[in-house]
Amino acid sequence: MNPVSDGFLRLLEHQLAQFADCPGVRSLVVYVAHPGREGEPQLLPVGRWPAKPRQLTGQGAGADPDTDAGSDPPLAGAPRQWLPLRDGPLLLGVLLVESGGDPWGEALSQRLRAVALCLTEALQLDQEASRLRQQLNSREEQLRLLVHQLRNPLTALRTFGQLLLRRLGPESEHRSLVEGLLAEERQLNRYVDAISDLARPDPLLPPSPRPQPLLLPPLLNGPEDQPLAEPLAPLLERAAATAALQGRPWQGPAGLPDWRGDSGAVAEIVANLLENAFRYSPQGSAVGLHVGDATAGGASLSVWDDGPAIAAGEREAIFRKGVRGSRGLPLPGTGLGLALARDLARQLGGSLELLASPRLLDPSLPIEGNAFRLSLPPPLPPPLR
Repeated sequence: MNPVSDGFLRLLEHQLAQFADCPGVRSLVVYVAHPGREGEPQLLPVGRWPAKPRQLTGQGAGADPDTDAGSDPPLAGAPRQWLPLRDGPLLLGVLLVESGGDPWGEALSQRLRAVALCLTEALQLDQEASRLRQQLNSREEQLRLLVHQLRNPLTALRTFGQLLLRRLGPESEHRSLVEGLLAEERQLNRYVDAISDLARPDPLLPPSPRPQPLLLPPLLNGPEDQPLAEPLAPLLERAAATAALQGRPWQGPAGLPDWRGDSGAVAEIVANLLENAFRYSPQGSAVGLHVGDATAGGASLSVWDDGPAIAAGEREAIFRKGVRGSRGLPLPGTGLGLALARDLARQLGGSLELLASPRLLDPSLPIEGNAFRLSLPPPLPPPLR
């Protein structure tokens, strides 16, 4: 295994070749420190100038590279200088310079020291990149293992849910709850598939003629002409169940817009807005989804609550990645939900804004609280085939 990358070797070749105009320099050899088989460091030659056909061989850290078997014979009477390539106290390698016997001038000495410094910096970056690649490969392997193991309990959850659904029968009042559990299991499987796709060593995603959401893996995007009601219906059932468990009022819409497009991305936006409403509004506060009047084929969906209003100075900042409102800081969260939602809205050609009062959506809604309004444009026409 080569201790350095091809990029470092190209840089090395360029740096050494610049001494072709220096008759006082007979040869240059660069050695890189590398752990030996028994832990003893070795100096491995990785490049030289002028290039010679004979293969360079590795050396022990305390050996003279030109006296070991396999190396080129030393030049008769050629003075040598070893320029260390150091990262603090750590020896990364050395640059061996052989001259024609004449004393070096200051200009040549400065050039050699500059090359040694350049190679030191490049070698540091090369070794750091190698370490990061190894770390990334290890984490990707662990991620693939975790994804594989995660599929087992999800499969069991689906099996148990299907068995329970059979036992309840078509007339059971609890059937919708089990169907909701199975819908959530399918959504989890979509996320697992997306993570598995991202964990591939070198995923090559086919180009898309349409813009893709910035933060949503392509596997999670729904069909481009999917009715909006299909992915939103399970979200509304989940919201109603969450409100019942938390003992708070829930106000769902009477119907959903007849909008078709990337409904999977829209569902991701609404899911994040609902999650925030239930998480950050106080216990007992009402939560709802309002559907506005659609014009020219567009759609308007708003998630509102009647809790304390978000401070005016924070209403734009909370849409930035990693930024959370002051009231939500004691609660768990990453500050990514609203950033994801706004990015997706813009990629769809729409917008996401925070209104100062739910009543701005409808006179019947509370005057105090927060309302996040998603405005969607008319869907793009299908691509020509």
